[in-house]
Amino acid sequence: MARALDPRCFMLAIGAARRHAGPADGGDKGGFVAGQVFRFSGFVSDEGSIHAPQGADHDLVIVTYWRSFEQHERSHADSVFKARFSALAAMCTDTREVGYDMLWQGAPEPAHAGTGAVTA
Repeated sequence: MARALDPRCFMLAIGAARRHAGPADGGDKGGFVAGQVFRFSGFVSDEGSIHAPQGADHDLVIVTYWRSFEQHERSHADSVFKARFSALAAMCTDTREVGYDMLWQGAPEPAHAGTGAVTA
């Protein structure tokens, strides 16, 4: 089961992530694409976990999507963002910011896929 999470921590995470959508990042012309905040639910898959501990080392994950790493880094220079992120970091025992390149994104296939049906 997930540990109790201070509601202020969640709200600060949302505020830090949402700050990227503002004018400091160029609004709809900036590098910010989208963001999500996830809370660890306590679920660990026995079937999908290989040599993994039965838990997680975090409560919250903030995921943001950017057009480039450089645009992401420039966003952190914004004073409002720095203040919000610092307040969040002060409530954390550990923070890590890592970057990934998306290699694949999927969606469910239509029900008739693979049945030999041809659509126009």
